Amino acid sequence: MRGARSNAQPFMALCCQTHSLPLRQRASICERTSNRRESIRMKTTFDRSVSEVSVPTNRICKRSGLSRRSKLASLALLFLAAMFAVLLQESALAAPTAGTVVAWGDSVIPYVEPGTRFSRIAAGGDHNLAIELDGTVVGWGYNQSGRATVPMGLSNVVAIAAGGSHSLVLRSDGTVFAWGYNLNGQTSVPSRLSNVVAIAAGSIHSLALKQDGTVVGWGWNFYGQAVAPAGLSNVVAIAAGPIHNLALKRDGTVVTWGSNCCGLTNVPAGLSNVVAIAAGGRHSLALMRDGTVIAWGDNSNGQTSVPVGLSHVVAIAAAEYHSLALKQDGTVIAWGGNQGRYRNNGGQAMVPNGLSNVVAIAAADYHSMALKQDGTIVAWGDNYYGQSIALGALSNVIAMAAGGFPPDHSLALQNGTVTAWGDNYYGQASVPVGLSNVVAVAAGEYHSAALTREGTIVAWGDNSNGQGVAPANLSNVVAVAAGNFHNVALKQDGTVKAWGNNSSGQTFVPSRLSNVVAIAAGGSHSLALRRDATVVAWGANDSGQASVPAGLTNVVAIAAGCCQSLALKEDGTVVGWGASDTANVAVGLSNVVAVAARNYSNLALKRDGTFVVWTVNNFRPTAVPAGLSNVVAVASGDFNVLAIVQPLAYQPVLFSPKISGGSLIFSWPAIPGRTYRLRYKSRLDEAAWTDLPDDIVASDSAVTTSDAISGTSRFYQLVLLP
Repeated sequence: MRGARSNAQPFMALCCQTHSLPLRQRASICERTSNRRESIRMKTTFDRSVSEVSVPTNRICKRSGLSRRSKLASLALLFLAAMFAVLLQESALAAPTAGTVVAWGDSVIPYVEPGTRFSRIAAGGDHNLAIELDGTVVGWGYNQSGRATVPMGLSNVVAIAAGGSHSLVLRSDGTVFAWGYNLNGQTSVPSRLSNVVAIAAGSIHSLALKQDGTVVGWGWNFYGQAVAPAGLSNVVAIAAGPIHNLALKRDGTVVTWGSNCCGLTNVPAGLSNVVAIAAGGRHSLALMRDGTVIAWGDNSNGQTSVPVGLSHVVAIAAAEYHSLALKQDGTVIAWGGNQGRYRNNGGQAMVPNGLSNVVAIAAADYHSMALKQDGTIVAWGDNYYGQSIALGALSNVIAMAAGGFPPDHSLALQNGTVTAWGDNYYGQASVPVGLSNVVAVAAGEYHSAALTREGTIVAWGDNSNGQGVAPANLSNVVAVAAGNFHNVALKQDGTVKAWGNNSSGQTFVPSRLSNVVAIAAGGSHSLALRRDATVVAWGANDSGQASVPAGLTNVVAIAAGCCQSLALKEDGTVVGWGASDTANVAVGLSNVVAVAARNYSNLALKRDGTFVVWTVNNFRPTAVPAGLSNVVAVASGDFNVLAIVQPLAYQPVLFSPKISGGSLIFSWPAIPGRTYRLRYKSRLDEAAWTDLPDDIVASDSAVTTSDAISGTSRFYQLVLLP
């Protein structure tokens, strides 16, 4: 294994690998000199492993189902001039693995194990449901009234349906369970309802098909859509739209009821030999036995203009203004409207290029989904609430950022590329085409920024104050932070640059500010953490957010919200100042390894993978999902919280490199009996690593070794051998 080249990306460590900063404010840097002997003031969490590595939070994580091929798990300890950063990286034999994004608040993205496969999908107004192969139900997207929050303990589910603002499941015993918005009784399942074989959810009403071929409805009934026609029987399938329903009878004919707007209930004369039905916003579809499709109703967006020659169809789906058809060859055809509910969101009728091997489809108001033969999900269209995020796609994430104003927008970094979702009014969720080699991300109120491996910044979104474009010639950047309408960048030489709105002096970087190792950008103020573990603040101070508490020292991480500031100390405690309640850090809060803040909330990630949330000015709290643990990074938006989660074989520990006796002392938690190798390179662009003389076999749960200080910069990488 000696001389083997890793695909580690050392520069990544300079900008996004600190354990204890929100990833949108990453920089962990310490001093290394040849003539000073002092403890490096840095606290890092990571974990032991036998296989894979999590980049952003310095954890190594055991995961099942890995290739039997040899893998390296590497921890790179990078020193550049007076800069220090930490990188965890897997070997050249496997891509770096970090963790899976979980989100909650106004929108939800649940945790699913990488590689999870699904058997069923359902799409509602702005949320989705899916059933995993083991029968577990998950929901994601807009979560008002808890529509996407699947009740704990739900089991034995065989079918799902997603309505405009509620959800339904059919259990194996023939009973129905519902949750979500219930103002019109759409989740009030009739008592004694049993022997159900199929379900359907409209915008504000629900339907159930019983084993005897009759239909039961409940919920909003303004157009009579919640009451089945008298005498309706021999039904084999049902479909519910916002204001009308369809029933397919055993003889292949169709019955409709509810509103007749746009001819919704005017079934084409002589329609028979139907094998499947779908109800859209104001149109209907019928799949014929010969594989062709018939449509009727509103055609204002072309939703009933079935493509000429469409044949060999095996499934159909109808949404507000568009329609889908699944062909026998596993491809999907779409037609109708492409507009989104909000500006710069849409594309639901634009099937992704190359989509194939599809076995099921679902269509919602402004987005579409497909379930592939391999059990994976593909989604496209409006992504305002993350409803077009394909479950399982946000794994391998090494960094994330959450912005605002509600409903916020979010960024996730994986494999050097950025995925964005949420509010896109100003284009803040429209990642520039071709953007790659990204190592850190930051999200402002209506803009986004990405730091590339080359040390440059790309910004997009709102540019009303110049925040959406990086200054010309800005280079050698190792960290970026985004405030509401301004940005802050930390350069490799420890200096800071800021640009954007300066109404409160937030971009007037104090003269002579240097030796900075971390930055944070708030609503209208900015923070810098210096090498001596003190904090400097500037900009708005109307709530005291820029008045750093006297005597504050031993700080290892900082975070800034709208009108508040946070500092994480070396001892794992948190100090807050600024807006009301910020200083009221949770009683007994300790063992903290990361902090995050946004306009209305503060977060603290604890060493055991749990975290604490507290609010600003008594704003509504964002409850932490029950059972959530093993969190390795957090980011806070105005109404949403993001976390990177990873199953951990061990709980995190502290990592404390030191300079002593002319040597750099490395210590890390280890797996007894495993072999480690420390290596280095003098320049990031060098092709190969140079191994230190001796491999180290761990005899205990911790290992300590050293390397003589050479007087020149070195970038270190720690390798866990097979």
